[in-house]
Amino acid sequence: MPVEKILGGISRFQKNVYPRHQELFEKLALGQRPDVLFITCADSRIDPCLLTQSHPGELFICRVIGNIVPPYPDALGGVSATVEYAVGVLRVSYVIVCGHTDCGVMKGALNPEALENYPNVTAWLRYAGVEHREPDPSAATILALTERNVAAQMNNLRSHPTVAARLDEGDLSLHGWVYHIGPGLVTALDEKTGKFQPLA
Repeated sequence: MPVEKILGGISRFQKNVYPRHQELFEKLALGQRPDVLFITCADSRIDPCLLTQSHPGELFICRVIGNIVPPYPDALGGVSATVEYAVGVLRVSYVIVCGHTDCGVMKGALNPEALENYPNVTAWLRYAGVEHREPDPSAATILALTERNVAAQMNNLRSHPTVAARLDEGDLSLHGWVYHIGPGLVTALDEKTGKFQPLA
């Protein structure tokens, strides 16, 4: 995509979109009160606002490869700070961890030799908790790993003090999703059964 396309998009936003929603943007300029922290992969095929049909100001979004949340206090940094701010300061009511099908990060975790020239990616993938290698994984294998990874990141979230405190207060809930890109399906983790089921 040439940069001219992006610049053209900004121009269309300013001329066509902003005027239709000016009141909303002027209100948002005074502050934000999102209800949801949405943690998802940086994959370009995922658009959280499009997927959830949310408006500006409704989602606090954390995008990072593999939708990974390192356990506290390991790898303190941008993800941990985002979680702490959203849960502790903005006091969102929901945290959603959303993985997706055909995830390159999951493929890389199964085949670490392919990433040997990318030490930061390799180091990050240790939080995916993959214990075996499979150079040419099937779509079913990648999906199963994606689902396990979402569940693991939800457990990692619980190790963060701000999350643990809010869970103890009973006013925060955690949700695990997988977005199936081709059919546009979203499945959600049932923590009682450990299975992912389509969202109603």
